[in-house]
Amino acid sequence: MIIDMPATTTRAVAKRLLTERDEGGAVALGRVLTLIVDTGDHDPEHAIAAANDASREHPCRVILITEGTGTDGLDAQIRLGGDAGASEVIILRPSGEVDEHLDTLVMPLLLPDAPIVAWWPYEPPAVPSEHPLGHMAQRRITDSTRAAKPGAALRALAAGYSEGDTDLAWTRATLWRGLIAATLDQPPFSPVKRAFISGESQHPSVDMVAAWLAHALRCPVDVERIPDAPAITQVRLVRSTGEIVLDRPDGKTAALRQPDQPEHRIALPIRHLRECLAEELRRLDPDEVYGEVLTKGLPKVTA
Repeated sequence: MIIDMPATTTRAVAKRLLTERDEGGAVALGRVLTLIVDTGDHDPEHAIAAANDASREHPCRVILITEGTGTDGLDAQIRLGGDAGASEVIILRPSGEVDEHLDTLVMPLLLPDAPIVAWWPYEPPAVPSEHPLGHMAQRRITDSTRAAKPGAALRALAAGYSEGDTDLAWTRATLWRGLIAATLDQPPFSPVKRAFISGESQHPSVDMVAAWLAHALRCPVDVERIPDAPAITQVRLVRSTGEIVLDRPDGKTAALRQPDQPEHRIALPIRHLRECLAEELRRLDPDEVYGEVLTKGLPKVTA
């Protein structure tokens, strides 16, 4: 069900939600968090679809803010039932002065006593924790991959990092980090002398994995940037006992090669946005490893 509410207020939207819950059985109880999404001037439908999919694992109230079309005021839309996954989706389109106070705009719509997560699917704020929406959130999710200048956005996030921040460029590399860590946990336990990583020239996940390797292994890391490659394509670890190579040239299946062992083929597809968002919503405590990699490891990686 989709309810359009032109020229309205958030208090009127909150009242309409209560009415729909009482009359139509749309239940807000049982929502585990409020997810605030700021899409700026981008099309919000892609973010809504990802939030709907993630809400099946994490039932939530989604408050999405996108650019309004009027001169001053607020247009809103409520999506319930099949149009909202396992969540309630409230789309706010503020214009003029209303757009200047996003925190007070969303306050009447927040679920009581529920954690707040802020997500910027496109251009991230330079300092998420100081943004009006980020200031009220326990967790702040950015996505430098979709920024106009991903590398610059990632380094700006490092400069303005605060506990509770995370970026989906880090989440997209979870499977790579898990495979590399599992491989290094097997004998022989010789130290890594040098690491090499190859991947798409502008993809920030390449930088995050390189930063993680530099920080965790305390060794030099060389980055090969390949235009139009499918995200990360290869990680190579050089040890005195031989090289470990994890190679994924097609973005789907990886080959793991180790000394004195047969080659292993591993399914390693590029992760979808909904998977990454759902993973980040599983934890509401600060990701300390991400913070260390972003602030201490990233400076060791050549831009």
